[in-house]
Amino acid sequence: MNLENTQVQMRKGILEYCILHIISRGEVYASDMLEELTSAKMIVVEGTLYPLLTRLKNAGLLEYKWVESKSGPPRKYYTLTNMGKNFLDGLSNTWKDLVLSTQKITNNSK
Repeated sequence: MNLENTQVQMRKGILEYCILHIISRGEVYASDMLEELTSAKMIVVEGTLYPLLTRLKNAGLLEYKWVESKSGPPRKYYTLTNMGKNFLDGLSNTWKDLVLSTQKITNNSK
């Protein structure tokens, strides 16, 4: 079994939650999301992020608007919809439960 593959799968499992959390703070541009995810050691590339953003938008959790840029083409800024906010609340509760459960198991010494 390969440790690195398992670590990648663990990160992928929480990527959607992290992206929604970043967007929940306000309008955000995709490259800013990539920068924050990368600085947090969540290894993400554009080829992973953009399809995920499209899927979340198609599910009604995100919306975007185009904003003109002085230094190039217009930029797409993402925000959460009300459905996205409710979905994120549910994920946050699940995350808290998972952290508690994991800590209970990993801190249990016989």
